[in-house]
Amino acid sequence: MTTILVADDEAPIVELVRFTLEDENVAVVEAFDGAAALEAARAHRPDLALLDVRMPRLDGVEVCRALRQTAECAHTRVVLLTACAQEEDRSRGIAAGADDYLTKPFSPLALLALAQSLVSGVPSWQAR
Repeated sequence: MTTILVADDEAPIVELVRFTLEDENVAVVEAFDGAAALEAARAHRPDLALLDVRMPRLDGVEVCRALRQTAECAHTRVVLLTACAQEEDRSRGIAAGADDYLTKPFSPLALLALAQSLVSGVPSWQAR
């Protein structure tokens, strides 16, 4: 089973991600702040982490940087989700080890396409 961590302090974003990506082959794990996201990542070892940049306790860039230094999460693909669309924000995220960057608001189809490109072998996503 594929596991996706979604960490965002806005519950509607978490629900949108869950509705878009979760099915019988994909489990979504939620976190509403950066510290909880890091704990969840260590516990669940997700295949993909979708991290809001601006969260309480630790921001998404800090979580990304910590994941890249955590052996059990070395395989985790990381996407930063944010309303910060400045090139310097994107560069900061990529420098921290993010695989990609998706700006809010985003379409569910764009999210699905990005997830498909980063996580292979999810048969139910291919059928969509």
